Amino acid sequence: MKKINLLFLFIFFLAFIKCKQNSISPLEKRWSEQRAWDWQKENGWMVGTNFNPSNSINQLEFWQEDTYDLVTIEKELEWSAELGMNLHRVYLHNLLWDQDSLGFLKRIENYLKIADNNNIKTLFVLFDDCWHPAPKLGKQPDPTPFVHNSQWVQAPGALILGDSLRHKELKSYVKGVISNFADDKRVVGWDIYNEPGNEALNLKGHNKFEIKENKHIYTLSLIKKAFKWAREVNPSQPMTSCIWKASGEDKNWSKLDSLSDLSRFAISNSDVISFHTYGNIEEMRLRVEQLEKYNRPILCTEYLARGQGSTFQEILPLLKEKQISAINWGFVAGKTNTIFPWSSWEEEFDSLPKIWHHDVYLPDKTPYDQNEIDFIKEILID
Repeated sequence: MKKINLLFLFIFFLAFIKCKQNSISPLEKRWSEQRAWDWQKENGWMVGTNFNPSNSINQLEFWQEDTYDLVTIEKELEWSAELGMNLHRVYLHNLLWDQDSLGFLKRIENYLKIADNNNIKTLFVLFDDCWHPAPKLGKQPDPTPFVHNSQWVQAPGALILGDSLRHKELKSYVKGVISNFADDKRVVGWDIYNEPGNEALNLKGHNKFEIKENKHIYTLSLIKKAFKWAREVNPSQPMTSCIWKASGEDKNWSKLDSLSDLSRFAISNSDVISFHTYGNIEEMRLRVEQLEKYNRPILCTEYLARGQGSTFQEILPLLKEKQISAINWGFVAGKTNTIFPWSSWEEEFDSLPKIWHHDVYLPDKTPYDQNEIDFIKEILID
């Protein structure tokens, strides 16, 4: 009996190890390193912003038919093109597909046409684990005054994410959007999942978000499905999902075996590597050096936190030297209030901060700093 129990435990252990390996090992059809570098050579150094129109509180207000603002989108894309920007990262949402897939695709096509007219390529984001976990269609809430990203919403949100049986509801969204633009030269890539595993905030004095227990387990389950669905479409553009944590088991990004399951999966399954850091130049240099180990093109898809030393003047020269595409958070300050720091969830503000956290312009095109504008133009247009 004892030998049988030991044999059973040994078989169980092997099965457990196999499941752990499957959770992070590369899926079929991942691009070769050569194909990824060919993509890099074709597109060159790309720089831009995470684009959300200044009059949109979140992804839903950006894209819903009643609030899709062609005039504002055209104006603000022209402003970014004037700076020499040639790449924007743009968030989508599964609820928009459920609401009106044909209309949604039509508006995406319209956006791409405007961006292309300004020589701007697009990196689309499909899912997101940040901020409010209960997205709802229709009229969106007004921003909480002076509070950073007070109404940004997660995709798909806690109700679907926390129920693995409902993940299949997202298959048509992933495959439908990607297949419609799978060979579109205006789309430079697919960011499958933004900051996977990020927990919603629960801060005193503001909305109490329900934090899903063991959220990372549900996210890992969904991101594996999402990559699989996307691979089945087999688009001509690369796929990615960012590594973003900088503490605990994810402190050293160059040690793949020591990373969390989510971070390992993201690196192991991304055709091109993407990452976020809002730290200073030393932090940026460290992360770049760690990720260079994987011998694939690298994109920094979020940076710029001036109060923490993450500025255009400090960061862009290094990323240009390394030919790492750079996408800062925020462009025209507006409803998202990302001009205010993350601390605005706890610290009270009653006017614009002296040091803007994100963003480049006010809605009237007044810049945070004209010297910053001049620097951006010089490094991008020289």
